[in-house]
Amino acid sequence: MRASIRPVRHLRSERLWEIDALRGIAIIMMVIYHLLWDLRGLGGYDINVNTGFWHYWQLVTASTFIGVMGLSLTLSFNYARSHGRTDNLWPKYLLRGFEIFSWGILVGIVTFLFQPNLYVRFGILHLIGVSIMLSYPFLNRRWLALGLGLALILLAELVGPLGLNFNWLDWLGLDATPRPAFDHFPLIPWFGVALIGIFLGDALYPDGKRRFGMPDLGQRWPVRGLRLMGQNSLLIYLIHQPILILLLTITGLIQL
Repeated sequence: MRASIRPVRHLRSERLWEIDALRGIAIIMMVIYHLLWDLRGLGGYDINVNTGFWHYWQLVTASTFIGVMGLSLTLSFNYARSHGRTDNLWPKYLLRGFEIFSWGILVGIVTFLFQPNLYVRFGILHLIGVSIMLSYPFLNRRWLALGLGLALILLAELVGPLGLNFNWLDWLGLDATPRPAFDHFPLIPWFGVALIGIFLGDALYPDGKRRFGMPDLGQRWPVRGLRLMGQNSLLIYLIHQPILILLLTITGLIQL
């Protein structure tokens, strides 16, 4: 339940290797998508990142990252419950969510200074922070989490046809034409994805342990590298864009 950006240099053996590896895969996919976004948005390259293949790439990347977040919340809760340590978890979830939301605020400030018309008002860090704070009542109610998660995803499909125009609620997802932003992940439908992750975590990992058998690949390369990236996901998210922009500028692929 930590939101520290201090680098993790040694793998934490108590964690399930496949969860961190899956998060690491999502991180790699995110970096690739943002590289293409930078080439298009900052370099003027003709790369269509908003429709077609790369649009679905982004959806899969975000869904994986957010779904694994929800699954991980269930893992930590079920592990604590199996060891009789659930009394003080609610404040920890609040603190964890607030810390990540605060990093989202910092990203919003930096992007506002960089380009006010596209600054991040409610991006993925805002979403993850709020989702963690809202998730606690669902962590031992997997069917409720699944039902509400599917409902939120379906509700998002109705917002466009209904023609809702509430700009001040674009963070919630009740705006058919949200204002352009570098990063926009409203609660509807994305909190629904987190809730489905909570359902999957409870269904697949009761008491924080696998319900299914699988070979232990956690110590093999490149799985170890994926696990390490997964355990440093917040740090990578915060620093990858400045590094990408610096490298693209040095190589002359973009000019700021």
